[in-house]
Amino acid sequence: MESNGNVFLSVDPVDLPERALFHYRSCTVNPFEKKFLEQLRTRKLVQEKDRIICAVSGGPDSMAMLSLFLEVTPVLQCELAVAHCNYQLRGPESDVDECFVVEFCRTQGLSCYVERYDTRHVAGRMKKSIEETARVLRYRFFQSLVDELAFTKIATGHHVNDNAETLLFNLFRGVSLPGLTGIREKNGRIIRPMLLFHKADIQEYLKEKNIPSRSDSSNVLEEYDRNFIRNRVIPLIEERFPHKLLPSLQRLSENAGELEEFLELYFEDLAAREPGLSLYKGELDVDALRRRTIFEQKEIFKRALRDMDATVDSRTLQKLAGLLQSQPGKMVMVGKKVHVLWKGKKLLFTRQT
Repeated sequence: MESNGNVFLSVDPVDLPERALFHYRSCTVNPFEKKFLEQLRTRKLVQEKDRIICAVSGGPDSMAMLSLFLEVTPVLQCELAVAHCNYQLRGPESDVDECFVVEFCRTQGLSCYVERYDTRHVAGRMKKSIEETARVLRYRFFQSLVDELAFTKIATGHHVNDNAETLLFNLFRGVSLPGLTGIREKNGRIIRPMLLFHKADIQEYLKEKNIPSRSDSSNVLEEYDRNFIRNRVIPLIEERFPHKLLPSLQRLSENAGELEEFLELYFEDLAAREPGLSLYKGELDVDALRRRTIFEQKEIFKRALRDMDATVDSRTLQKLAGLLQSQPGKMVMVGKKVHVLWKGKKLLFTRQT
């Protein structure tokens, strides 16, 4: 069956371990499952009667998340389904991953929605990296399931280690201080119920419950920035400072998140008091901006660029703050499609077609 490009697949079983076909749901909840349930409730990630689509690659993290949901769903009274993206980047290996996920879902009585992409071709057309293209494609797919099939939540298997990688990746890329929030536990309909769990604990759970999973051979390829951070940078730091990095990055992420929450409220109030400080008809007021601190100016620019779906990084924000120290007639390019022109008493934000 096919609907608007989203494919519901039922395939013949592939050569899977026997345990993959075993309906392993237990009668009691173990400590790790209890902790998972507590996280869902205390952080208010899931409500009764939610319809949850679990993003499952077939790897250890997503299989652990799906298995945890299967255990606690009777308590939560939620409906589960699975979404799988086949990026077709690893030839037959990608197809086996797809078959693995679909067959596992069949044994558990779960609907499985699959989307396939020619990711390299799409990345070339979008002029983005493979990593960024895959991210855009999967979240676009997840959103389509929400829109077309009325799912209420999208759950991903990100954990503490993933958050550390993201923080370092963002740091190297050059983000502002609030941008160090890392992966958010909730972003719209997207939830990350394992964000406070460590990979080692997840691996132990998989072993204890005999839960099958697939290994992605591309995770060792250091041509991908995140793999380099995961496989080279973090282990090197951990070797010198044992058990220091991940807790420190987690605290930084939490503090940055608290700061971002404060700043959102602060700038909403500021925009209400001084309309020239929020993007209106593509304009910001120069005099109003110049009365603010440099930090405030950059945060205002960040929100303006976000409204225009434009690139936001520390270098761009610095260039825009510097524009206020120049003179009318000066212009700053943001990426290849947005330019900001000082004209009269206004900064004009224009997107080129």
